[in-house]
Amino acid sequence: MTAPVVVVGIGADGWDGLSPAARREIETAEVLMGSARQLALVSTSAEQITWPSPLLPALPGLLAGYRDRRICVLASGDPMFHGIGSTLVRILGPENVRILPSPSSVSLACARMGWPLERTHVISAVGRPLATLNAALRPGERLLILGADPARVATLLINAGYGESPFSVLELLGSPDEKLRHTTANGWAIWGYIPDPLNIVAVECFPDPGTPTPPRVPGLPDETFDHDGQLTKREVRAVTLGLLGTDGILWDIGAGAGSIAIEWLRAHPTATAIAIERDPARATRITKNAETLGVPTLRVLTGTAPDVLTALTTPPTTIFIGGGLTTPGLLDHCWSSLHPGGRLVANAVTLESEAVLSTWYGHLGGDLFRLAINRAAPLGDFTTWRPQLPVTIWSVTKPHEEPR
Repeated sequence: MTAPVVVVGIGADGWDGLSPAARREIETAEVLMGSARQLALVSTSAEQITWPSPLLPALPGLLAGYRDRRICVLASGDPMFHGIGSTLVRILGPENVRILPSPSSVSLACARMGWPLERTHVISAVGRPLATLNAALRPGERLLILGADPARVATLLINAGYGESPFSVLELLGSPDEKLRHTTANGWAIWGYIPDPLNIVAVECFPDPGTPTPPRVPGLPDETFDHDGQLTKREVRAVTLGLLGTDGILWDIGAGAGSIAIEWLRAHPTATAIAIERDPARATRITKNAETLGVPTLRVLTGTAPDVLTALTTPPTTIFIGGGLTTPGLLDHCWSSLHPGGRLVANAVTLESEAVLSTWYGHLGGDLFRLAINRAAPLGDFTTWRPQLPVTIWSVTKPHEEPR
């Protein structure tokens, strides 16, 4: 660009809410871009360009067509908060974009609710499944939900056991027509009121008696998952997740109930996970578990590894193998696909699978150990230890250069 693209955040109060500097940028622009609603908030002699739909594929060409003119882009509130500002920086580079923010809708909502911004959990449902909200439901948590139909939010809360949670809908924040409506999730569900589309839902989580609260740390109780017995048990799962480490792209092979991929995504909400499961009924169960536990972005592939893995073109940074270790070519394919510096963790409970891990450990090193769990259980009128199947675990990091 011959001059930086200036992005001006504008609130629902329009021109009156802009700073002198922001007004100056709009008045001196040769080209003004934004949504029809945003452009209608200002008066200018600049050429006005309404965003096309879909926007993202057209944006680079649109900017290139006006690269020799002074461009001002209008955005809602803070352009760097789920806004066009971050997209423009990614396309043009930070040196070619200048941001003049206004208060974000989140800042305005916290001001109206009297909530500290730093202690409020913000969830955007714009282009994302609403089931993501499930991962944030905890007693006392304060949530702001963006871009969601309040009726659907209320229904989700009721189904999750949070129907009596204080529930507020804030409409047209910052405008003369601003409205705040307070009730509970149960109350909103029966009210039937249809708010303005420009709204934010504020929820203070209050669970119904007996509603379970899954912990944030790895090792959810086994009963948290719908499963048929094919499940990495709680204690083994906690150790495995600790070995898998940082975020990125995870392949969970032989996923069973999907517990490893689901907990991994709960710990790394910006990450990507793919669960591979050959049994269709289990694959369906994985999808249901992922939605219930707030990670509906989990991708589930039904098929047998390594054959089904050939459709995956992006190298994983992390691989977990919970089943199928004796399948010819599986470990070879996983190791060759793994991104340099990535982690591979495999669990075995049979002698045949252990033999495979022992061979690979001898070739590549890493850590190999056996985990034995005993749980207290009744024995007549007394209590004894009931041993679980011991699990052999191999974990290894792929070097950036393969050894000769």
